[in-house]
Amino acid sequence: MRKTKTIQRLALATALMTSLWTGAVSAAEISFFRFFGDCNTEFSNVTDMSKAYGECGIITALTNKFNAENKIGAKVVTQTVDWGAYYDLLTATYSTGNVPDVAVMHASVMPNFSGRDLLTPLSKPMADIGIDTADFAPAALKNASANGEVYALPYDLHAELFHVNMDLMKQAGLVNADGTPILPKSPEELIEHGKKFKEATGKFYIAVESQSSEGTMVRIFDSLVWQQGVDVISADGKTASINTPEGLNAAKLISSIYSEGLANPALDYPGSEQAFLNGEAGILINGTWGVDNYDAQAKSGKVALKNYRVANVPQLFSKPAVWADSHMWVMPKNDDRSAEKTEAALAFIKFLNDNNFQWSRTGHLSVRQSVLGSEEFKALPHRAEFADTANNATSLPQIQNQRGIYNAMTTDLNAMWLAGSEPQAALEAMQAGAERILRRNR
Repeated sequence: MRKTKTIQRLALATALMTSLWTGAVSAAEISFFRFFGDCNTEFSNVTDMSKAYGECGIITALTNKFNAENKIGAKVVTQTVDWGAYYDLLTATYSTGNVPDVAVMHASVMPNFSGRDLLTPLSKPMADIGIDTADFAPAALKNASANGEVYALPYDLHAELFHVNMDLMKQAGLVNADGTPILPKSPEELIEHGKKFKEATGKFYIAVESQSSEGTMVRIFDSLVWQQGVDVISADGKTASINTPEGLNAAKLISSIYSEGLANPALDYPGSEQAFLNGEAGILINGTWGVDNYDAQAKSGKVALKNYRVANVPQLFSKPAVWADSHMWVMPKNDDRSAEKTEAALAFIKFLNDNNFQWSRTGHLSVRQSVLGSEEFKALPHRAEFADTANNATSLPQIQNQRGIYNAMTTDLNAMWLAGSEPQAALEAMQAGAERILRRNR
């Protein structure tokens, strides 16, 4: 049986490489499961990558380009899923039999699937089609691997950033002589700067998603705890260090941002972006994924934001650290997938890897060392402004149910400004929720 499977794999690899180079027609239709929104109205016919921007626009244009140019007659059919329901619906496909051929997956979620044998191993298939895993940044390859096997094509490193309205910062006197923003270097300075900004401009110092399960402030909480040299979750995934003096420092600072009126607690994710674009806040806390869009909006002249800049999340404690995750592409396991569909799916994955630079235009950091070192990448807008993010990026350990811990922490941390919980009470609830999930993992 093992010999037969080996022969089948070799035959598939040979067929795929032959078809990629000779133009043999497969005509397979494959399903592509992803979030990133639906932007077909604007990008449904775009194959010129210079005309695509933002996460949705770029992945849509890449898919269009593959469909138009691949030599095996393959067609990718996209199923766009709302971010909040994505992983529940992906899990459900294993029961319905409609398992997608290629799907997006966060590194933080992959252990939930790889640990249950729900993903197709990709070490050999990627080598067969010419994807060099040695080109991946070591951290990215580690995120895509489990038990010595690669289960995903890592595609980016995305982290939280400070997006800055420099005109408002100048109005508040928070700009250095070289034109860079003056950002806080301690918790005390953050509150001091925020009050100064509010008094000078009459606007909020910070815009940040504060109402939904997106959990932006949990990412900031984790960053602040890591900056104090403490692991939020231990490397072995057995213990949590949330209800600690370091955790209390982080929670008190976040609570003060709201209690001092420096951020609007009524903003959801779209509202925080709109407030920033409308010139209603000096700093938007959001991820690398927004850089390309905000830069384009500022240059369009159609929004109040005109002078846009990006900055690393500042170091407020003893060491630099910022929350980060990775988007990856996986092939959900499906024993009934035909050889033709497998061939097409792998061809699409190779195409995505070959075009990793295009994805990095969103603002995400590439995981390919050859892209990071290229002049093309270095020439992208604002990259020098947050280059250190790649060195300071920190993630929770690769454990199952990481997303469940994140969601539980979000609910309890948000209660500080949504329900009036004291920081200590929020910490105790967060610790209890995390421990409950970690016990379930054992």
